[in-house]
Amino acid sequence: MKTIFTVAFILHMLAIIGILVLLLNQSFKSPRKLSGGVLHSALTALIAGVVMVGTWTKVHPDEALNHTKIGVKLLVVLAILVIGYANVKKSELKKNTWLTLIGLTVLNIIIATSWK
Repeated sequence: MKTIFTVAFILHMLAIIGILVLLLNQSFKSPRKLSGGVLHSALTALIAGVVMVGTWTKVHPDEALNHTKIGVKLLVVLAILVIGYANVKKSELKKNTWLTLIGLTVLNIIIATSWK
């Protein structure tokens, strides 16, 4: 179980970094277009997060899982997915939408690192 948890953790980290890199890659492009990789990375992060939550009690039997933190992170990733799917077929990604996606991704990273 610890191996599954570790693999899911690594995938989760890479997926979140992937979202951020793919969004920042569009910063100097005109017009901005939402890459399908953002959606794939967000979905990978979601699935890896669910696997991590599912294996938490086996890997960390003495530690309690912070369900509020997990719920907020879940909502942030779902918001990224909803905004992404709403804009993936559009020819141009508006600046406000692009900044919102970057903000949500950074928020997810801040929640993961600072909320105990």
